[in-house]
Amino acid sequence: MAKKEIRTDLWVYDLLKDANIKIDPQGCNIKEIDEALKTASKKGTGNYGYPEYCGVVKDFVIVIEDKPTTDKQAKYDDNGLLDMQVSSIVNYALNGAYFYAKHILENTNYKKAIAFGISGDEKHHVIKPIYLDGREYFMDLPEVESFISFNENNIDEYYIREILKEDTDEEKTTAEILKDAKELHEYLRNYGNLSDKDKPLVVSGILLALKEIEYKNFSIDDLIGDKFKTDGSKIYAAIEDNLKRSQVSPETKKDKLLSQFAIIKDTVILNEVNETLGKTPLKYYTEYLYNKLYKTIRYNQTSEDYLGRFYGEFMSYSGGDGQSLGIVLTPKHICNLFCELIDLKPEDVVLDPCCGTAGFLVSAMHYMLKKASNEQERTSIKRNQLHGYELQPYMFTIATTNMILRGDGKSNLICDDFLAQDANKLQLKGATVGMMNPPYSMGKVSPEKCELSFTEHLLDSLVKGAKAIVIIPQSAVTGKNKYEQSIKESILKHHTLEGVITLNTNTFYGVGTNPCIAIFTAGIPHSEEKICKFIDFSDDGYEVQKHRGLVETERARDRKQHLLDVWFNRIEASTKFCVETTVKASDEWLHSFYYFNDEIPKDSDFENTIADYLTFEINMITHGRSYLFDSYGDNND
Repeated sequence: MAKKEIRTDLWVYDLLKDANIKIDPQGCNIKEIDEALKTASKKGTGNYGYPEYCGVVKDFVIVIEDKPTTDKQAKYDDNGLLDMQVSSIVNYALNGAYFYAKHILENTNYKKAIAFGISGDEKHHVIKPIYLDGREYFMDLPEVESFISFNENNIDEYYIREILKEDTDEEKTTAEILKDAKELHEYLRNYGNLSDKDKPLVVSGILLALKEIEYKNFSIDDLIGDKFKTDGSKIYAAIEDNLKRSQVSPETKKDKLLSQFAIIKDTVILNEVNETLGKTPLKYYTEYLYNKLYKTIRYNQTSEDYLGRFYGEFMSYSGGDGQSLGIVLTPKHICNLFCELIDLKPEDVVLDPCCGTAGFLVSAMHYMLKKASNEQERTSIKRNQLHGYELQPYMFTIATTNMILRGDGKSNLICDDFLAQDANKLQLKGATVGMMNPPYSMGKVSPEKCELSFTEHLLDSLVKGAKAIVIIPQSAVTGKNKYEQSIKESILKHHTLEGVITLNTNTFYGVGTNPCIAIFTAGIPHSEEKICKFIDFSDDGYEVQKHRGLVETERARDRKQHLLDVWFNRIEASTKFCVETTVKASDEWLHSFYYFNDEIPKDSDFENTIADYLTFEINMITHGRSYLFDSYGDNND
């Protein structure tokens, strides 16, 4: 038993180390807490008592008690409260952690504590936190898989979101942006009669024009509703100047962008003074965007694809044509997750062949820039290492604008059909990473345009040994029809499947797609002995909330950390979360296909089953149905 508990202690130590939390085992180096522990015996003797780990993060006392088996996690009394009898405090992890945390708060000047009861081992375990403060108050908190939410960088956010139940500053900012997007959508419709397709073009064009303010080449005050030199022509001229300043090339690319922005100068209603507004709709939109959005995009150094969020909001409010075209915009957290799962490095060359609003490229750029060690690397990342294709001209325009607003005027975006490109020529780009969210459901019309066709063409377009990561419907990897089955066979013949991660069914909330992430190594045939990972990440810490859509909860960071730890073999997980196995092309490449329950039943499980059976048997006998239990040998049939 002692050896098992030591193994649990060491595993917990590794979890703390991974989360960059430094607290002390068997005592505490903080004098005030150490003094309190001198009288913290769990048996109530007034002698020393030491939790497994104890320390302070920011102004939170952290206390950890662990037990080697999950049946020693916690014991509750008849009222459903933690049992505080000595035997329960001594023998159960959560009861002991609560006891120590409460004792420390009562005997020190600390006011807040988070106590962890941990039981089991690396593969099968429970990690349960509870919150206590100095007012005899405590709160049950959701179970976690790591301590990532409790280090110095994250614990304040955890406290605000999970304990105070308030929005963080980032959430407030995002909520404000979504509110502004809805409001702007109404203004674009009411004052400009703009179609769903044209709304984001007007928005992105104005944002480019606003960039010229810092060069004193554009002023909102100059938008006076002049019929000779219209507001639209002034904005258009500023757009053209900014494309030149951003060194967008070649000329054909710049001309293609300008042709999309022509709507700004050519639409009469946008350039006429509106009686209600007392100004042209274009000036009104420009003022709105300057105050509400431009400053955020320019000065917020996160990977949030704000322009993409705006576009997504427009589509969700209007019903638009996005879904009918198979356009499913990738959520920000998935774009960021791609970078982490692929372990993106500053020297990588990234290709997104269906780039949409450039969400993946924006995330990749920020991720790589953070890892870059000098200005030369950062310049190369922006100018040479980000490549994208987008077939829809207006989406291409939004993507290019998005990259320019992020300081990447030379991004190698091309408006063309990716499937029509020669894979051998695309390999010359030297892409070491492929990221893709292909159009969905196009295979129903043209089988050669199914999601797996895009996936295979991406793999063929990367250099040997490159990593490809795609988000596609789960149905795509099951290979239900002969065409998809043949593509799966071809993929394994020329490339290697690393694994598939089943996602939250609400990842594309409102679209009705059940997605998964598939990860491959390009150019290396799949070995029959290759072990792949199939992960069930449907519980990702995101949930749908009324009037807000898909919302990140505090559990999301912990769940993602657990996913990354399992993916990179830092920890072992139960088969309920991850199955490691060889694969065939005929298999359904999903966790649900390979899953088996590897958890060994406990004695208590056996006892409960027997008790349930005996209860059933007695109930049947008392109701005159004892014949159900006659032995087969007694039957005359």
